Amino acid sequence: MRKEFAAAIERIAQEDDKIVFITGDLGYNALESVVDVLGPRFINAGVAEQNMVGVAAGMAYRGYKVFCYSIAPFAVYRCLEQFRNDVCLHKMPVFLVGNGGGYGYGIMGSTHHAIEDLACLSSLQNVNTYIPAFADEVSPMLDQIVAEARPAYLRLGAGGKTPDDAERIGTFKHIVHSHDSIGTVVALGPVAGHVLTALQDELLTGQFDVYTATNLPLDVPNELAHRWAGKPLLVVEEHVSIGGLAQQLSVQLLTKGAVPSHFTSLSAQGYPNGLYGDQQYHQQLSGLDPANIAHHLSSLLIAG
Repeated sequence: MRKEFAAAIERIAQEDDKIVFITGDLGYNALESVVDVLGPRFINAGVAEQNMVGVAAGMAYRGYKVFCYSIAPFAVYRCLEQFRNDVCLHKMPVFLVGNGGGYGYGIMGSTHHAIEDLACLSSLQNVNTYIPAFADEVSPMLDQIVAEARPAYLRLGAGGKTPDDAERIGTFKHIVHSHDSIGTVVALGPVAGHVLTALQDELLTGQFDVYTATNLPLDVPNELAHRWAGKPLLVVEEHVSIGGLAQQLSVQLLTKGAVPSHFTSLSAQGYPNGLYGDQQYHQQLSGLDPANIAHHLSSLLIAG
């Protein structure tokens, strides 16, 4: 998604001279074209993420709209206090951009993973987090972020193209339509691609409606909540369940009195064996691989 992100930033910066881009000494071999377009509005703050966000807040106070870019764990955890106090509490237009959400940086280990980032940020006041599942969602999300001009976080990963006839409903996209659905899958971020792969099993094809959650905190329309009630529901996210999609969705559904017949959560499990590997390795350990998703969907077929 970095390619789509860079292209969208170039376009937005040419349309709005109040756009400023600050990087925490990252983005090499990806953002050179952004440097060329923004010129002095592109700033390398160095490996100083707390200072980066403090500077961004000051610039936002003076009328600028500021993007702060790094890999996801550095953009979120290192400067959480500054983002909370300087940006969110004052509703400043500062937008964190984290590349490689979830286990994206694989073998580099837990210090380079972001599996609690959405729990940290979506709980803050006045902030909206954006989680594209597909690369072609990045540009319209950036347009929305700039238009809203409020604290935001964009979590980038690696995703393909949104399926045809996808439909936006609240903070969700309906990406697979089933006329005789026996259950529902709600996925967060690029791991939605694994759900689509799992559904290629001929026994599962046409059996499930699939949605992606595009933002946290969630906005679950009553009509959608009650559409899911009484049927099995599987939540798939490359994020811990506490504070993530599974927990936020379950609270919303219970509040609306829309209870699924079964609720299953597949989420990031941390490091159960104490070892590190690539993103695929960690997804498999957490049960987020297509084979395990297909296994759980088959179980829901029986339960349904």
